[in-house]
Amino acid sequence: MDLPAAVAIGLGGNVGSPEAAFALALAGLARHVEGLTCSPFYLTAPVGGPPQPDFLNAVATGRTFLSPLGLLELLKRLEAEAGRPDSGEPNGPRPLDLDLLLYGDLQTELPGLVVPHPRLVARRFVLAPLADLVPDLVVPGAGRTVASLLASAPPARVERLAPSSS
Repeated sequence: MDLPAAVAIGLGGNVGSPEAAFALALAGLARHVEGLTCSPFYLTAPVGGPPQPDFLNAVATGRTFLSPLGLLELLKRLEAEAGRPDSGEPNGPRPLDLDLLLYGDLQTELPGLVVPHPRLVARRFVLAPLADLVPDLVVPGAGRTVASLLASAPPARVERLAPSSS
């Protein structure tokens, strides 16, 4: 029997209630990802795209038996359930954005999917929450730990939020 793959999934959103969209996404992921753990939430400046509100970002990690494309299909379905339009503007406002960041040690380019995520190593808004969970993980293809990549990532406004008291 195959072992489950360790995965990291980026969560983002800046329209409606990102917290509610994250809760929906995490509940959906928990049905297919064992040991699902979510980082603290971060308030971050939008990168590219039109003028828009700040994003809420986080990263979730765990292990799954889903294939990379099967997991991508699940992420797209969860985005749609949260109200993300199919043809949203690239880098535009959205209620939920889910990105497959890492899938074990896999390095691949498939139609619609590149793993590790091609911009992971330069995105502080992804590296900061990922470092909360797996700072010593060596990113496939980069040959460096998440903490090391975060230390050298381009400057960006990324503010860790206090845990909710609710």
